[in-house]
Amino acid sequence: MNLERLFMMQKQLDERIETKRQLKGENLVSKKILALLVEIGELANETRCFKFWSSKPPAPREKVIEEYVDGLHFILSLGIDLKFADHVHLIDVQESKPLVEQFLCVFQAVHQFERALSLESYQSLLDTYLQLAHALCFTLDEVEQAYIAKNEVNHERQNQNY
Repeated sequence: MNLERLFMMQKQLDERIETKRQLKGENLVSKKILALLVEIGELANETRCFKFWSSKPPAPREKVIEEYVDGLHFILSLGIDLKFADHVHLIDVQESKPLVEQFLCVFQAVHQFERALSLESYQSLLDTYLQLAHALCFTLDEVEQAYIAKNEVNHERQNQNY
Protein backbone atom coordinates (compact mmCIF):
# COMPACT_ATOMS: atom_id res chain seq x y z
CA MET A 1 0.00 0.00 0.00
CA ASN A 2 1.32 3.40 -0.97
CA LEU A 3 0.22 5.50 1.99
CA GLU A 4 1.69 8.68 0.53
CA ARG A 5 -0.43 8.25 -2.60
CA LEU A 6 -3.58 7.69 -0.55
CA PHE A 7 -2.93 10.81 1.53
CA MET A 8 -2.46 12.80 -1.69
CA MET A 9 -5.72 11.48 -3.14
CA GLN A 10 -7.57 12.21 0.09
CA LYS A 11 -6.16 15.72 0.23
CA GLN A 12 -7.47 16.42 -3.27
CA LEU A 13 -10.92 15.12 -2.35
CA ASP A 14 -10.98 17.07 0.92
CA GLU A 15 -9.95 20.29 -0.83
CA ARG A 16 -12.64 19.79 -3.43
CA ILE A 17 -15.35 19.19 -0.82
CA GLU A 18 -14.22 22.03 1.44
CA THR A 19 -14.13 24.46 -1.48
CA LYS A 20 -17.48 23.35 -2.87
CA ARG A 21 -19.17 23.41 0.56
CA GLN A 22 -17.44 26.66 1.60
CA LEU A 23 -15.71 25.01 4.54
CA LYS A 24 -12.17 26.32 3.98
CA GLY A 25 -10.57 27.13 7.31
CA GLU A 26 -13.32 25.46 9.34
CA ASN A 27 -12.26 22.93 11.98
CA LEU A 28 -13.91 19.68 10.92
CA VAL A 29 -12.01 17.31 13.23
CA SER A 30 -14.93 16.54 15.56
CA LYS A 31 -17.29 15.98 12.64
CA LYS A 32 -14.78 13.68 10.95
CA ILE A 33 -14.29 11.68 14.15
CA LEU A 34 -18.04 11.20 14.49
CA ALA A 35 -18.25 10.26 10.80
CA LEU A 36 -15.47 7.72 11.35
CA LEU A 37 -17.30 6.15 14.27
CA VAL A 38 -20.47 5.91 12.17
CA GLU A 39 -18.55 4.29 9.31
CA ILE A 40 -16.97 1.74 11.66
CA GLY A 41 -20.43 0.91 12.96
CA GLU A 42 -21.71 0.50 9.41
CA LEU A 43 -18.77 -1.79 8.67
CA ALA A 44 -19.47 -3.91 11.74
CA ASN A 45 -23.11 -4.10 10.71
CA GLU A 46 -22.16 -5.42 7.26
CA THR A 47 -19.92 -8.11 8.77
CA ARG A 48 -22.67 -9.10 11.21
CA CYS A 49 -19.87 -10.47 13.41
CA PHE A 50 -21.64 -9.41 16.61
CA LYS A 51 -25.14 -10.51 15.67
CA PHE A 52 -25.23 -13.72 17.70
CA TRP A 53 -29.04 -13.72 17.48
CA SER A 54 -29.14 -13.89 13.69
CA SER A 55 -28.27 -16.55 11.13
CA LYS A 56 -28.18 -14.11 8.22
CA PRO A 57 -24.72 -14.19 6.57
CA PRO A 58 -22.39 -11.20 6.25
CA ALA A 59 -22.60 -8.88 3.27
CA PRO A 60 -20.58 -9.84 0.20
CA ARG A 61 -16.83 -9.24 0.48
CA GLU A 62 -17.02 -6.34 -2.02
CA LYS A 63 -19.53 -4.49 0.17
CA VAL A 64 -17.49 -5.09 3.31
CA ILE A 65 -14.27 -3.73 1.82
CA GLU A 66 -16.14 -0.72 0.46
CA GLU A 67 -17.37 0.02 3.97
CA TYR A 68 -13.85 -0.51 5.30
CA VAL A 69 -12.36 2.10 2.96
CA ASP A 70 -15.12 4.57 3.88
CA GLY A 71 -13.55 4.58 7.33
CA LEU A 72 -10.06 4.82 5.86
CA HIS A 73 -11.10 7.99 4.02
CA PHE A 74 -11.85 9.68 7.34
CA ILE A 75 -8.69 8.39 9.02
CA LEU A 76 -6.58 9.79 6.18
CA SER A 77 -8.51 13.05 6.25
CA LEU A 78 -7.91 13.45 9.98
CA GLY A 79 -4.20 12.82 9.46
CA ILE A 80 -4.12 15.58 6.86
CA ASP A 81 -6.05 18.02 9.05
CA LEU A 82 -3.69 17.48 11.98
CA LYS A 83 -0.55 17.46 9.78
CA PHE A 84 0.38 13.88 10.68
CA ALA A 85 0.45 12.58 7.09
CA ASP A 86 4.21 12.93 6.68
CA HIS A 87 4.97 11.36 10.06
CA VAL A 88 3.15 8.03 10.02
CA HIS A 89 4.17 4.68 8.63
CA LEU A 90 2.56 1.40 7.73
CA ILE A 91 3.01 -1.52 10.05
CA ASP A 92 3.48 -5.07 8.85
CA VAL A 93 0.38 -6.69 10.25
CA GLN A 94 0.97 -10.35 10.94
CA GLU A 95 -1.92 -10.98 13.29
CA SER A 96 -5.06 -9.48 14.70
CA LYS A 97 -7.60 -10.25 17.35
CA PRO A 98 -10.86 -12.05 16.59
CA LEU A 99 -13.17 -9.76 14.64
CA VAL A 100 -15.44 -8.55 17.47
CA GLU A 101 -12.44 -7.84 19.70
CA GLN A 102 -10.68 -6.03 16.86
CA PHE A 103 -13.70 -3.81 16.25
CA LEU A 104 -13.75 -2.92 19.94
CA CYS A 105 -10.03 -2.08 19.75
CA VAL A 106 -10.72 0.22 16.80
CA PHE A 107 -13.51 2.03 18.65
CA GLN A 108 -11.21 2.41 21.65
CA ALA A 109 -8.40 3.74 19.43
CA VAL A 110 -10.77 6.34 17.95
CA HIS A 111 -11.77 7.50 21.42
CA GLN A 112 -8.13 7.67 22.57
CA PHE A 113 -7.27 9.64 19.46
CA GLU A 114 -10.20 12.01 20.03
CA ARG A 115 -8.97 12.74 23.55
CA ALA A 116 -5.29 13.21 22.68
CA LEU A 117 -5.22 14.33 19.02
CA SER A 118 -1.54 13.39 19.08
CA LEU A 119 0.70 11.80 16.49
CA GLU A 120 1.11 8.78 18.76
CA SER A 121 -2.65 8.27 19.12
CA TYR A 122 -3.09 8.78 15.37
CA GLN A 123 -0.46 6.16 14.56
CA SER A 124 -2.15 3.79 16.99
CA LEU A 125 -5.52 4.40 15.31
CA LEU A 126 -4.04 3.72 11.88
CA ASP A 127 -2.30 0.56 13.12
CA THR A 128 -5.45 -0.74 14.79
CA TYR A 129 -7.50 -0.03 11.66
CA LEU A 130 -4.98 -1.92 9.53
CA GLN A 131 -5.22 -4.82 11.98
CA LEU A 132 -8.96 -4.73 11.36
CA ALA A 133 -8.28 -5.17 7.63
CA HIS A 134 -6.22 -8.24 8.53
CA ALA A 135 -9.03 -9.58 10.72
CA LEU A 136 -11.37 -9.11 7.74
CA CYS A 137 -8.88 -11.05 5.56
CA PHE A 138 -8.08 -8.06 3.33
CA THR A 139 -4.57 -7.51 2.03
CA LEU A 140 -3.10 -4.02 1.95
CA ASP A 141 -3.13 -4.20 -1.85
CA GLU A 142 -6.86 -4.99 -1.82
CA VAL A 143 -7.46 -2.10 0.56
CA GLU A 144 -5.48 0.28 -1.65
CA GLN A 145 -7.36 -0.75 -4.79
CA ALA A 146 -10.72 -0.46 -3.03
CA TYR A 147 -9.74 2.96 -1.67
CA ILE A 148 -8.82 4.18 -5.15
CA ALA A 149 -12.12 2.90 -6.57
CA LYS A 150 -14.17 4.50 -3.78
CA ASN A 151 -12.24 7.76 -4.09
CA GLU A 152 -13.34 7.90 -7.73
CA VAL A 153 -16.94 7.27 -6.66
CA ASN A 154 -16.65 10.09 -4.12
CA HIS A 155 -15.39 12.49 -6.79
CA GLU A 156 -18.26 11.46 -9.06
CA ARG A 157 -20.69 12.09 -6.21
CA GLN A 158 -19.30 15.61 -5.91
CA ASN A 159 -19.91 16.06 -9.65
CA GLN A 160 -23.55 15.14 -9.00
CA ASN A 161 -23.96 17.45 -5.97
CA TYR A 162 -24.17 14.52 -3.54
